[in-house]
Amino acid sequence: MKDLHGKVAVVTGGASGVGRAMGERFAREGMHVVLADVERPVLDATVDELKADGIEVTGIATDVSDLASVERLRDQTLERFGKVHLLCNNAGVGAGAEGHIWDHTINDWTWALDVNVYGVINGIVAFVPSMLDHGEEGHVVNTSSGNGGVSPLPGTPIYATTKAAVVTISECLYAQLQSVGAEIGASVLFPGPKMLRTGLFSSWRNRPPELANPTPRKTPPTTIESFEKRMADAGIAVDYTPVEEVAGRVVDAVKARQFWILPESDRSDAQINARAASMLARSNPDYLRDLTG
Repeated sequence: MKDLHGKVAVVTGGASGVGRAMGERFAREGMHVVLADVERPVLDATVDELKADGIEVTGIATDVSDLASVERLRDQTLERFGKVHLLCNNAGVGAGAEGHIWDHTINDWTWALDVNVYGVINGIVAFVPSMLDHGEEGHVVNTSSGNGGVSPLPGTPIYATTKAAVVTISECLYAQLQSVGAEIGASVLFPGPKMLRTGLFSSWRNRPPELANPTPRKTPPTTIESFEKRMADAGIAVDYTPVEEVAGRVVDAVKARQFWILPESDRSDAQINARAASMLARSNPDYLRDLTG
């Protein structure tokens, strides 16, 4: 998709963070942009703010864990714009995913899998057939994370598991689109080796009541404040990547039909090499000990 002007983009998790930044950047590229998010008040405020800045976007409240809701998003988008060319499966939850695997409840797993994994699956199932039908160039971007996609942080087993799944889904999607000669590319996005100031740390606020835990958690949900304090106590400086920078990398990758949207860094390269070396040597993954905490 070398020319984005006049094309239609749908971004889930679009009310804040990386999703909002991608939507704004796509609009500045001349695209018709639909932002989808489960938080209607925040979504409405985002749409109003962007329009006040002269950026025209459409907001549609959507629960990505519910296929019927994602299908309504598709239908409303097609009714208004006729086609979808760029789909960004970006919505995700992360807070409350800390602790030992054996201490987590099935509700913890269900919530994260519903949003982070089924959210991507639902987007593909709902949108890709119509993208294939119109026969024009298109692209799908699935948001993963270095935590799981590159090397898992053992302290966040649920989040890491879901993000590893997104990588595999994306690889399969890419290969299958290639096998049928589709004009649709696919990418997997790793927002960066640095931290992002997004709503991920407070995503517990959107947890469905039916998936609440019957007993209090042994470890409290991480907030941006508690995370920064933990890093400071450990003598680690937290460096944030601007979400606008991530959005720019996505645009460049879509235009170049690039699969891996993974910024170069000493940290991510070292993790990739350590993981590959462990596999090739059939050795224990002792490098994971350096990632605990």
